[in-house]
Amino acid sequence: MALGTNTDRLMSEINVTPFVDVMLVLLIIFMVTAPMMMQGVDVELPKTTAESLETEEKPLILSIDKHGQIYINDMPMGIEQLSDKLTHILKNRKDRDLLLRSDASIPYGTVMRVMAAAKAAGVEGIGMVTDPNIEPVAAKESKKSS
Repeated sequence: MALGTNTDRLMSEINVTPFVDVMLVLLIIFMVTAPMMMQGVDVELPKTTAESLETEEKPLILSIDKHGQIYINDMPMGIEQLSDKLTHILKNRKDRDLLLRSDASIPYGTVMRVMAAAKAAGVEGIGMVTDPNIEPVAAKESKKSS
């Protein structure tokens, strides 16, 4: 009777190459699709040269789209409910400021009515969100006069 050698044993190592391949493909897919998953209210912001401000708490965002629909973050509502809703939201927040995003085509009077409703609800400060990709007005006027 002959004794067997160690060459007949099964290999007990895990082949991780297919696992790494699948993980890299999933990583690429998530990197490509993640920017497309961002949702929000579609607003064409006015242009300005001001720099953005840093905040500690997630800001409360009040938006007005091109049809005049008002949103608190992504929740639509009418101007009639705005003051009451903001009052309830501000009860639980230490930061009583909000950011206002308004489409450039919205009339000034509508924006002012929304700001007045926000102030009546107890908002202490309103920051205006704009698109920073524009050259200064003075530079534009000097180009026109040249």
